[in-house]
Amino acid sequence: MFEDRPNRDAEVVLVGRSNVGKSTVMRELTGHDVSTGGKPGVTRRPNHYDWTAQDFMFTDLPGFGFMSGVEDDRREQIQTDIVRYLEEYADRILAGVLVLDGNSAVEIIDRHEERGEVPHDVEMFGFLREIGIEPVVAVNKMDKVDDEDERLNAICDRLGLYPPWQQWQGETIAPICAKRGSMEPLYECLRTHFHEAKRDDLLGFVS
Repeated sequence: MFEDRPNRDAEVVLVGRSNVGKSTVMRELTGHDVSTGGKPGVTRRPNHYDWTAQDFMFTDLPGFGFMSGVEDDRREQIQTDIVRYLEEYADRILAGVLVLDGNSAVEIIDRHEERGEVPHDVEMFGFLREIGIEPVVAVNKMDKVDDEDERLNAICDRLGLYPPWQQWQGETIAPICAKRGSMEPLYECLRTHFHEAKRDDLLGFVS
């Protein structure tokens, strides 16, 4: 997972469960056609996209959680590698974009909690904060959600953020529909973190 990483000092990483649309988000962020598919676990290694003239890149990390056709040991190794990658490059990562499926995230989180498990998304959100990476929650597939405010408030509640969700708008919570190119809320969050990191030179990547 580390061998092919371009030598860049500034980075935005995408993390999330398999099949939430991370690769589609990556395509919208970069204009670069990366591997996508309806089958969970298409992305098994990091996809980096960098620019020769800029000390910056976007990275789409493999999905965690269930992956069709992937043995348990391999799945656990991928998750361990994701954690190691984030720890290794935390000081270079300007934001960690946790991509959720807005249509199913709450139900998946609740199902894990009912089984006495820590939901992967909740764990990842807390882990990003713990290692000093600014988390941005890109709530994808919002075109399939009937009551946007109710769903986003529920997601905030599950992540330990006080509702209403609007108070986290422009910094942490970004409702999007990547498939339709509706990405402005995510761009706004990333612009906030670029500016706070004194990297206004990168604002052109999210405008």
